[in-house]
Amino acid sequence: MSSLYHAGQRTLQDRFDTRRLADRLEEVKVHAELSDADMQFIAARDMLFLATCDPSGQPTCSFKAGEPGFIRVLDRQTLAFPWYDGNGMYLSAGNVDAWAGVGLLLIDFAAQRRLRLEGAAELVHGAEILAEYLGAQFVVSVRLHRIYPNCPRYIPKYQLVERSAFIPRAGHTPPVPDWKRADWAR
Repeated sequence: MSSLYHAGQRTLQDRFDTRRLADRLEEVKVHAELSDADMQFIAARDMLFLATCDPSGQPTCSFKAGEPGFIRVLDRQTLAFPWYDGNGMYLSAGNVDAWAGVGLLLIDFAAQRRLRLEGAAELVHGAEILAEYLGAQFVVSVRLHRIYPNCPRYIPKYQLVERSAFIPRAGHTPPVPDWKRADWAR
C-alpha cells in the first residue's frame, strides 16, 4: 500500500492507466534523505518556490531567492533558508508558524532540472543562526520527509541575465523598493 498516494490521485492514475508507473516512481525515485546529488543541486540554487497552507487549508505559494547557496543543507534530512524583507504580509511565514507542512520546488532553468521537497518547517529567530544569514529577518528550517525529482520535460530553458539588486550580500546595501516609497504604502 502506497504512503504517497491518496484516493483522488489513485482515481486519476487508474483513469489514465498510470498506476503502475506511479508505483514504480514511488519505489525508485521518492526518498526521505538527501543524496549527494540532491545536496549539490540544492547548494547551487538561487531560488525556490514555497507552498504552504493556513490552518483552514487555504494554500499559497511564494517565491524566495538569494545568492547561490542561500539554501543550506544542514544534514541529510534538514535544510534552511533565510527570510528576507518582503511585502510585510508574511502569508507563507505565518502559515508555517501556524501549520508546519510545506512543499518546496527547486528548478534549474538552464539545465532543465527540478526537485520537489516536502517536510515540516519552523521559523528560527535565534541570534546565532541569524548571524549566518546576512540580511535575514529569520530562518526557515525544514525537516524533510519526502524528496523526489520531477519530470523536467516542460521546463523552459532560461539563463540568468542579472541577479536582483535587492538580495542581501556582503558589501552591498539593498535599496528600498520604489513601491514601498509610494504614498499608498507609507
